[in-house]
Amino acid sequence: MMIIIAEFFVVILKVLWAFVTAGAKWVVRPKEKSVAGQVCVITGAGSGLGRLFAKEFARRRAILVLWDINSQSNEETAEMVRQIYHEIDTPITKDGPVGGVEEVPPFQPQVYTYACDVGKRESVYSTAEKMRREVGNVDILINNAGVVSGHHLLECPDELIERTMVVNCHALFWTTKAFLPKMLELNHGHIVTVASSLGLFSTAGVEDYCASKFGAIGFHESLSHELKASEKDGINMTLVCPYLVETGMFKGVRIRKEIEPFLPPLKPEFCVKQAMRAILTDQPMICTPRIVYMVNFMKSILPFEAIVCMYRFLGADKCMYPFLAQRKEAMNNNDANNGI
Repeated sequence: MMIIIAEFFVVILKVLWAFVTAGAKWVVRPKEKSVAGQVCVITGAGSGLGRLFAKEFARRRAILVLWDINSQSNEETAEMVRQIYHEIDTPITKDGPVGGVEEVPPFQPQVYTYACDVGKRESVYSTAEKMRREVGNVDILINNAGVVSGHHLLECPDELIERTMVVNCHALFWTTKAFLPKMLELNHGHIVTVASSLGLFSTAGVEDYCASKFGAIGFHESLSHELKASEKDGINMTLVCPYLVETGMFKGVRIRKEIEPFLPPLKPEFCVKQAMRAILTDQPMICTPRIVYMVNFMKSILPFEAIVCMYRFLGADKCMYPFLAQRKEAMNNNDANNGI
């Protein structure tokens, strides 16, 4: 009994110390680690946040491996990365053997592109195997690919629901199974899950998307605990949960107009820069903006009816409806045009 009590007090001290260290990081910004020369795989790299992640890692001289279902947009991202490589391609000087200075050829990072549908397990595994032969082992995995159906539940075809679940959630299992074994062997790596604030708290009209992002966060957290239980301290995990981002994915989403100036959609560049800071300092989780942390906490302690009242006040209860209406109108127009 005394042993249990002693261990309990040790746990309390460790918890308090965790609070102290976390608070210190808010005051003193941790030093960012170098990713130069490390192989970084980014899924959904052809547009949106994936493209911005590629550009940020390119500026830090990482070797980029870009996956996307759209080969053309993926190549466009690769060309942007090559341009960044060219801009930072400057010689480095170091002290010579006899006191002089000699010029060292700069490290030449490369970018590789692969057409891959992460919604298909066989495509993920075959692409991963091909990539390993051509590039080598993966140091950083950015699970970024995502889709949204844009339909009310009862109007959404089953195929689109399945597609949302497979791309946003199931694909994480397959990419991780493809690259984690070597990370475990080397005790080195970093896995990033780009989820959403809608994986922490939900709203009406996007049941499939919320379910997929809740699943993605559950997968990420469970894997994080498994790595801790395995004492693989060389493998880091970062969960990225942004609020609405202006990528066009949720075009038309509106909250109450009086509240909107205080909670505007996030600029993609700001979102990625915040995420990069978290990744490069091995931060376990990043919510953008910080009010998302508070909302998630309040959701955990408030009665459901209180949450509903808050949603209605903010206009968050039906914020997706304009977006869903736009998607429905666009589909009807496409059907009409195809019928002409």
